[in-house]
Amino acid sequence: MNEVMGAESVRASLVLEIKGNALDDGPGIRTVVFLKGCPLSCTWCHNPESKRADMELSFDPGKCIGCGECHTVCETGAFAADHQAGPARELCTLCMACTEVCPAMALEQVGQEMDARAVVAKVVKDRPFFEASGGGVTLSGGEPTLKPTYCGHLLRQFKAEGIHTLLETCGHFSWNAFETAILPWVDTVYCDIKLIDPDAHKRYCGITNTRILENLDKLLELSRLGVLDFLPRVPLIPGITATNENIGAIGDYLKARKATRVQVMAYNPLWHGKSVKIGCDDLFAADESMHKFMERDEVGRLTALFEERGLEVV
Repeated sequence: MNEVMGAESVRASLVLEIKGNALDDGPGIRTVVFLKGCPLSCTWCHNPESKRADMELSFDPGKCIGCGECHTVCETGAFAADHQAGPARELCTLCMACTEVCPAMALEQVGQEMDARAVVAKVVKDRPFFEASGGGVTLSGGEPTLKPTYCGHLLRQFKAEGIHTLLETCGHFSWNAFETAILPWVDTVYCDIKLIDPDAHKRYCGITNTRILENLDKLLELSRLGVLDFLPRVPLIPGITATNENIGAIGDYLKARKATRVQVMAYNPLWHGKSVKIGCDDLFAADESMHKFMERDEVGRLTALFEERGLEVV
């Protein structure tokens, strides 16, 4: 079967969220289309609800008012009499009946199937913001390249509308699928480089970084040739990626490949609550450093390691 097409439907995919007025996902004011599913499983993922490619149920105990409507409509007994404890996820069939009756919106469906036409129709409404600010649309996730045909279909329609297109990727994708379905329609690519050491990458992200670094090299080459606007990005995660050894090694790697710029992304601890809502274990629940925003001085110190290697930090 063709690797680009696979068993994927061009018409529809699970969309996590379409977020307008975004200022941190590319130039100008942007609308970000978040897709569900990722080949990595980063232990610190800022969007843990985007990891799984399937629909999920979110429960926010802080919003629950104890009305018991969820218990009434649940046919599998996933909500016991003490429904404020949340659903028994091993019993939940994801019928989403509970989300339809919850008056406080403590229960919400995570992931909505949307065809490309519906996504484009929603995004183009923000065109005035794009035109006024030099912005556009960003595909993010999760990992958009898991659905290359769907993403390519979206990007092609956005380009036909005269909208700037940007792809945020973890870098783990089929190059053939990317080159065929996505590259012709994307203006800018942001690719994360988290850890240089393959064993550390597997430990913290679930898989090694072999394919990621191979794709990163190709993206850098396209950038040098002027084919693609490309920006490598490094998330600063306390004690994991944000070490002198790792940042220095990434800087050396980029310098050796004639990269000229890099973006650092300071750690944001707000993901912990998201994990709890979808019933995932928080591996860093007792780690105090993972529950605080990174100090500005620490960000500056790590940024300097890139600048010392002649890289512009944007």
